Amino acid sequence: MKKKLPKGFKAALSSVMVSVGESVRIVREFQELTQAELARKSGIPQATISAIEHNRIALGVERAKALARALRCHPAVLVFPGWNIEDDQKVA
Repeated sequence: MKKKLPKGFKAALSSVMVSVGESVRIVREFQELTQAELARKSGIPQATISAIEHNRIALGVERAKALARALRCHPAVLVFPGWNIEDDQKVA
């Protein structure tokens, strides 16, 4: 049952599509890390992190693993930012 919203209000979006680069930036900023700090923790050059965040180069498996370790998250969080488990369950 859908709840009726008060007049003048709109329902919030339940999800937002972000790119792989945006997901890296969001997780990094959420942890209050600079690109230089993330570079030091991950062993990936800061220029490469910048290029990933701006979607100029692909993340790749090895970089995804290194960034995920440094950001203390699962690589899938970075690689599949738009994946919605609810949509996946509808197909099964």
